[in-house]
Amino acid sequence: MRRYWRVYRAFFTSSFARELEFKANFIAKLGQNLMWIFFFVMILLVVYGNTKSVAGWDRGDAFVLGATIFLMNAVFNAFFFSLQDIPSQIRLGTMDFVVTKPMDTQFWVSSRRFNFDQIGTVFAGIVMLVVGISSAHLHPSYLGWVSFVLLIFGALAIFYSFNLALMTSAIWLVRVDNLWVLGESLIGVARYPVDIYGSGLRRFLTNVVPLAFLATVPARQLVTGPDGSAVAEGAVWAVVVLAISRLFWRRAMKSYSSASS
Repeated sequence: MRRYWRVYRAFFTSSFARELEFKANFIAKLGQNLMWIFFFVMILLVVYGNTKSVAGWDRGDAFVLGATIFLMNAVFNAFFFSLQDIPSQIRLGTMDFVVTKPMDTQFWVSSRRFNFDQIGTVFAGIVMLVVGISSAHLHPSYLGWVSFVLLIFGALAIFYSFNLALMTSAIWLVRVDNLWVLGESLIGVARYPVDIYGSGLRRFLTNVVPLAFLATVPARQLVTGPDGSAVAEGAVWAVVVLAISRLFWRRAMKSYSSASS
């Protein structure tokens, strides 16, 4: 673990040096991310300017939900942004340099780049969360906050596993760079509570495809109070999908054909 920490620290340092080299690009990306949050907030204000509640979620609750998905996605993009480089590494043959390194290849492709422009999104998400809690007059308990944080980590595990599997499919399909957009589409859907759907689809998005655990279930821990069964189910989902994505990665590595042989 100490060796991996030293390697990650080197990754982090090199990523920081790259951001300093292209300061204007960093500022532009930071502004773009904040602009997306601004437009989303404007949409919420327009919607709740015409109604007080949507599927049982009032404006403050919707702010908490939006903040949850923005925080989860920002942390994911900050730490695991390099996943989207997998298809180009396979296509260009630079994956050869990764598989010959004396360390776990999944760790390398997952953490090679730290995306600093997401830091602004994290702060904006925190502000949005505080505003939502304040405007909804919520008083989350200590257990509610613990449940919220645990489910955020579970959401990260689920979303990471999904994107890893998508990008790893490039070993067989080669050109799948645009599949990254599919992950972003999931984020777009998760910004809204699953309660807006019918009971059948709602159960499907909770118990079959765990989309609800990306934002709705974590946000409920603050909006309606802690739910131990939801935390347990989220933990099970996180462990299962991480294990599946790990097996999928190892299977893919066995099928990987070197660009040089």
